[in-house]
Amino acid sequence: MRKLRFHRRVFDALICLALFAAIAALVLFPKETIAAASNGLTLCLNVIIPSLFPFFVLSTLIVQLGIARYFGKVLEPVMRPLFNVGGACSTAFVMGFIGGYPVGAKTVIALYESGSCSKVEAERLLSFCNNSGPAFILGVVGAGVFSSSAVGLLLYLTHTLASICVGLIFRRWGKGNRKDSLSRLPETAARRFTPAFVDSVKSAFQTTLNICGFVIFFTIFIKLLFLSGLLPLIASGIGAVFTPFGFDKAWAERLLTGLIELTSGVWSLQGAAGELSRSMAMAAFMLGWAGLSIHCQVLSFIGDSGLSVRTYIYGKILQGSIAAVFAYFIPRIFIFDLPAAAYLARQVTALASVSFTSAALISCLSAFLVMILFILGARKAMMRRGKYAIKKKAPR
Repeated sequence: MRKLRFHRRVFDALICLALFAAIAALVLFPKETIAAASNGLTLCLNVIIPSLFPFFVLSTLIVQLGIARYFGKVLEPVMRPLFNVGGACSTAFVMGFIGGYPVGAKTVIALYESGSCSKVEAERLLSFCNNSGPAFILGVVGAGVFSSSAVGLLLYLTHTLASICVGLIFRRWGKGNRKDSLSRLPETAARRFTPAFVDSVKSAFQTTLNICGFVIFFTIFIKLLFLSGLLPLIASGIGAVFTPFGFDKAWAERLLTGLIELTSGVWSLQGAAGELSRSMAMAAFMLGWAGLSIHCQVLSFIGDSGLSVRTYIYGKILQGSIAAVFAYFIPRIFIFDLPAAAYLARQVTALASVSFTSAALISCLSAFLVMILFILGARKAMMRRGKYAIKKKAPR
């Protein structure tokens, strides 16, 4: 008991020390802090809000309208043998790949709270259904960092394959506790469109604001780590140990940045795009790991749901590692023709100049098309179910 209290006091003392250090850094570097906050806010307005908000509305609406249950009945023969989860979980699987971080995790929580999946199934889903979207990998990472659509496509494929591998590995998670694997919250009845749409918009807006808060905070946090010299100091220590293996201080700084915040991490790989195998492997790891910023966003969703966070963290570490191995060997098989640095700078400038209106329009159209596909699929499933019921009742 005394040992526990001692550890608790040490932990509290370290937290207080870190808070005072952060306050001192804000006082010492006011201009740099404001600039970092402005960059984070610009990122939220031009990227986060238009790319995530429509998908949050769509995913919540699909669950509340009961469409996920119709998909569950159709896709049960696929999802159960592969990932040992119900067919309704296919909604989180699809939305996780289309919407990007953290739409997949939000959809998993919505499925669990609506009673569409059990606790163990939700924990399995969290390990592999929260993924980066194609717009970010193909646009920002592929075109922006590597100036190559082929590299972006291959990174997205490695990201997808790694996620599926994690799902196959975690398909036996929680199997020992049969009671927990079968227990689930009482299923809520499907709601009418009008109240479901209103609640979906409210929930999506609140979720998006929470995400923007984390993005701005971690943008400032990374900037302060660089200004204080703490992150370069840690990177120097790591580089000194792993320099014989070709992992110097510069690579350590990129890795540490990616461990904290995904966008800043992959953007730091611009200067290393010439070393294709290594830079692709690190980009794949960052995309699979996702960063502390996104993990905090997911933790805000899990909240008091009772779901274990361990499965999610283990899954992200494993996904990043598997994706890095895939991405490291791909450039050794395929040959890429990287353009000159000037062309890279022009593409980065073009991406940075994308307006809020254009980004919002593209995102809304994508979400609308996905919604239409889901509705058509649900309607087809209902028609098949009706025909099957008629055949079953028909006299022989």
